[in-house]
Amino acid sequence: MNKEIFSNISKIIERDSKSTTYKFALLRGTIDVIQENSPFIEFKDNRVHFPMGLLIEKWMVYYYPIFESNWKIPQINGSSKLAFENALSDLVAFYKGKGGLSAFYADLKRNGIPEEMTPTLIGLANQLYSTIRRMPMYYIGRSISSEYHSIFRPELKRKSATIEKLDSNFLVLNYGTFSIPKDYFDAFEILGSFISGQDSIFLKWAEFSKNASKKILSIENILGNLVQSPVTERDSENSKELFNKLLKEKGETDCVWTGKKTNKIEVDHVIPFAIWKNNDLWNLLPALPSINNLKRDKIPTPRLIESQKGVILHYWELLDENYHSRFQKEIKISLLGNEDVKRWKQIAIHQMKESCNFLIEKRGFDPWEL
Repeated sequence: MNKEIFSNISKIIERDSKSTTYKFALLRGTIDVIQENSPFIEFKDNRVHFPMGLLIEKWMVYYYPIFESNWKIPQINGSSKLAFENALSDLVAFYKGKGGLSAFYADLKRNGIPEEMTPTLIGLANQLYSTIRRMPMYYIGRSISSEYHSIFRPELKRKSATIEKLDSNFLVLNYGTFSIPKDYFDAFEILGSFISGQDSIFLKWAEFSKNASKKILSIENILGNLVQSPVTERDSENSKELFNKLLKEKGETDCVWTGKKTNKIEVDHVIPFAIWKNNDLWNLLPALPSINNLKRDKIPTPRLIESQKGVILHYWELLDENYHSRFQKEIKISLLGNEDVKRWKQIAIHQMKESCNFLIEKRGFDPWEL
């Protein structure tokens, strides 16, 4: 199997636009249809075709409990609404007290949607059809290709049909099709359940614990404990104290990424905290506020690290001098391993470049250069 496809999927998950959750819903829905081995899947000319109606149904099921929740669970940045939010909210309101999601799903799969809700559901399906085609299908894959529809390609268009019974079958028959390359289908077929989380270690662990508790505990509560990290907050106090001391003594210091002299600094996590919750001293270096804001959660490239090696080593030496025991312990665990500590500077710089390259090339995080 083409390893590049797995790398591309990782890049799509990490790098493609995250202004809404549409990308995640599109990937999850496609994977679920594949994992269910839908009989509607067709293979043509090295592409795999699916009914758009199956994806529309998945989106209804995914977003329904989000809008039914008592908690506000944001699905879009800013104050805007999802394109289909009003119609879905009306659907949720109709089934409230009537069985909720389970009752809606039973109607969709078996009974047919009640006549009084038919216009609402048709409106919702039409909005989902338009949103999926115009947004995630159009843009997904832009982190690996300049082309639009580079992976997900709309094929047959929606039909205008008389509604006899509004159910899943109606959606499948009347909302057209889309396709993906066979290579992506193969990847989703083999590892899709791990990507979407159905067979993830976390979920399997939580399911085991739920059953072991004789189902007293819920999956949600168990997962909350399993994903808890021992490091939950940024901690840069020691580094900030040292760099502010330098500023006070010299009146200025160097930005680690530009080398420019400055009298205002922020402490930057070289490997961003959002990606690796690491508050080691070697990972905390001073940067101009504007540069730190520009970098955000991006990964410095090996080339940038090499070009700024002198500045990085200068700050590492200062940190080692002022916090020797902590600095050496942390750098050994994170960057040196069993290598000769006498050559810690060269080895640590090399490993930092390797770690950043791994995060960029293998994990798909955004690279950063000036």
